[in-house]
Amino acid sequence: MGIYSDILLTVDFDRTLTATDSSVPARNIEAIHYFMENGGAFTINTGRSWSMAEHNIIGKVPVNAPLLLYNGSADFDTETGEFIRFAPIPLEPAQVLTDIQERFPTLHVEVQSTIAHHLLRKNPGWESYCENNHSRWSYITPDTVPQPFVKFAVYGEFRENTVASMYDTTPEEEQLFDELTAYIHSRYGENVDTFRACARILDIHAKGCGKLNAARALQKKLGKKYLICVGDAENDLSMLEGADAAYCPSDSVVADRFENVCPCGEGAIADVILEKIPAFLKNQK
Repeated sequence: MGIYSDILLTVDFDRTLTATDSSVPARNIEAIHYFMENGGAFTINTGRSWSMAEHNIIGKVPVNAPLLLYNGSADFDTETGEFIRFAPIPLEPAQVLTDIQERFPTLHVEVQSTIAHHLLRKNPGWESYCENNHSRWSYITPDTVPQPFVKFAVYGEFRENTVASMYDTTPEEEQLFDELTAYIHSRYGENVDTFRACARILDIHAKGCGKLNAARALQKKLGKKYLICVGDAENDLSMLEGADAAYCPSDSVVADRFENVCPCGEGAIADVILEKIPAFLKNQK
């Protein structure tokens, strides 16, 4: 039995495991190996799709538990290369996607399938964004949405092709996204939850999936005593608030709500593994 044998550690990817430039600090990788060698179960709990995770996570970040993707809407087993769970959105894609695109014509409605990312209307900025983030992409019509329908997202303007650029917004965009969120909740709230992944991205999923529920289900499956989570943004709040212990990089959007570690670019996950978890376990005795 290793010192971390009772722990499932799930961490957000962007600006939690990674630095703001999307690189993964080397000390995080070293600490994750140490954590797993000493009995801990580790995985990524992210809003990213499989298409993005395939290039940026799989084979580059060590994990020994299924990846939790699409903000908890699906589990992916890296050992078998297969999805082992889905939480489909219980709505007709053609109806809901057409409705949102017509009501908010300046925004961009995207479906994230298990194959690729798909946009309803042609946009060169989105193409560049997908290619820069190594995601397969295609254009679709609302009635040709790939199944299972597990996630769609609404984007603001593609001013640059990086994920980091999606964190910058204007007051006008903030108001528009507030209106979008309120509309989705009023029209479809019985069936979906929304998560603000970045300032200019709103993610929409089946109601009740979320990062926390996915992590707790995995914890139960693995037989771990404690769930510890690390995140940086609004879409991480459910897992942070519901974990047995939760931490944030000190430069995160929600840093004022949870115990902090160093900034993400300095190796926040290493701080959690090497300092915070041992202190947490000591307090449980």
